Amino acid sequence: MNSNDDPEAETVAVAADGADSVQGAGSGAGSVPAAPAQAEGEVEAGGEVEAGGEVEAPTDSGNTATASPTRRLFWSAIGVALGLLLLDQGTKWWAVSALGDSESISVIGDFIRFWLVYNPGAAFSMGTGVTWIFTVFAGVAVVAIAWYAWRVRSTPWTYALGLLLGGATSHFGDRLFRAPGFGRGHVVDFIDYSGFFVGNVADIGIFAGAVTIVVLSFKGIEPTHDAATATQTAQTAQTAQTATRNADTGSDLSRE
Repeated sequence: MNSNDDPEAETVAVAADGADSVQGAGSGAGSVPAAPAQAEGEVEAGGEVEAGGEVEAPTDSGNTATASPTRRLFWSAIGVALGLLLLDQGTKWWAVSALGDSESISVIGDFIRFWLVYNPGAAFSMGTGVTWIFTVFAGVAVVAIAWYAWRVRSTPWTYALGLLLGGATSHFGDRLFRAPGFGRGHVVDFIDYSGFFVGNVADIGIFAGAVTIVVLSFKGIEPTHDAATATQTAQTAQTAQTATRNADTGSDLSRE
C-alpha cells in the first residue's frame, strides 16, 4: 500500500512540519541583538550592573580617594615641620657658637640685631621659675598639632599646621635636651627686635602659621575641605551617572 494514501502517515508528516516551524519561529524570536561593546565597556568601568539595569557605583574607590590625599597632605605637613626644625636648630647652633660673651651683631640698625639669650620661660620671659610646665605644654602641643594635621584635607591648612608643628617640636627639643637639665632646658633666642622681644626662627614659623590660620578662618576655608577633593568627588559622581545612563541604553536595546 502506498504511504501517500495512508491518512496516519500524512498526519505524522504534518505534525513534524509544524514542530519544525514552531522551533524555527521560537529561535528567531528568542534572538536578541547584542548591545554595543562600547556601552558594555563603559558599564563595566563605572560599576556593577544589577538585575533592574541599575549600576552600583564602586564604594571602595571613594574611601581610597579620600584616604590618599589625607596621607599625602599629612606627610607634606611633616616635611614642612622637619624643614623648620632643621633651620631653627641650625641657626641656634650658629648663634651659640658665634654670639658668645654678650656679643651682638647689627642686622637692620638697632631695629633688628642678633644677641644670644637663654630663655627658661615662655614668650617675653614669663614663667621663668616653672620651666617644666612649659615642657609639658610643648609636648602636648606637638601631639595635638600632629593629630589634627592627620585629619586636614586643605593644602593651605596643611602648610600652616606644618609651621606650627615644626616650631613647637623645636622648642620641645630645647626643653628636653638643653642645659641646665632634661625637661628643664632653656630655649635659645637670638633675634632681638629693638629690645622689645628676643626670639628665634621657630618663633617666626609659629607666628606665620598662626597668622595663616586666622586668614583662612576669615576667608571661610575649612580645614577638612579642599577644592581638589571636591572636584574629584564630583568627577566620581559624574562617572557613576554616565555608567547608569549607558546601562539604561543597553537595557533598551535588549528589549528591542
